[in-house]
Amino acid sequence: GQHDDRRPGAVDGLEAPLDHEPTVGVARCDDGAVALAILGAGGVGREALDVALALDLAVVAFADDALAGTRVRGLPVVAPADLAGVAGVDAFIVGIAGAAARQCVAERAAELGLRPAILIHPRAIVGPETSVADGCLLLGGAHVSSSVTLGAHVQVHYNATVGHDTRLGPFASVYPGANVSGSVEVGAGATIGSGAVVLQGLTVGAGAFVGAGAVVTRDVMEGDVVVGNPARAR
Repeated sequence: GQHDDRRPGAVDGLEAPLDHEPTVGVARCDDGAVALAILGAGGVGREALDVALALDLAVVAFADDALAGTRVRGLPVVAPADLAGVAGVDAFIVGIAGAAARQCVAERAAELGLRPAILIHPRAIVGPETSVADGCLLLGGAHVSSSVTLGAHVQVHYNATVGHDTRLGPFASVYPGANVSGSVEVGAGATIGSGAVVLQGLTVGAGAFVGAGAVVTRDVMEGDVVVGNPARAR
């Protein structure tokens, strides 16, 4: 057949090791008070609030264009462009599942001078020699094994697992109950769907989407959508 010269994809932004140890909690203001805004007031945004509450952190507001002017879980919702005017807000976490939207919103927040937080639920497990970059969100029951690298703004959802020596590029997502085996390369913005399995040593290219319940037995090319058992491009 016709030759396909697309690479499965290096993990963009992870060519060098991250320069800090795993962090639990969020960035803090100079006076030590938490000043966190959650970008996105939908399902993942509310789950991010659950993590903050489990960590005993105060959240100042949600930011969401669609819900601006309302209240969610008792908190005000403002437009992202208005975050700079919310008293005390210094740090943010993006509670949006979609990688492209998450990246767009994170960039807007950074332009406002806000710092990305790291939220790790107390019931999540993070193994030794694992690097967790700014903006990462790990929900309750997530299990990230040893010597893993999580790029900026990665999400690992509840009861998902990430095996040893795996590298997730910036804005990658592992949805609930998914199992990413050891030594897997997951490219920037790629998504591993709920209940999916990626076998050891494979590469999931940047921007690829592994459908719910799929079993990945060979490399997934950049931008591909794969479904089924074994997973095949749709």
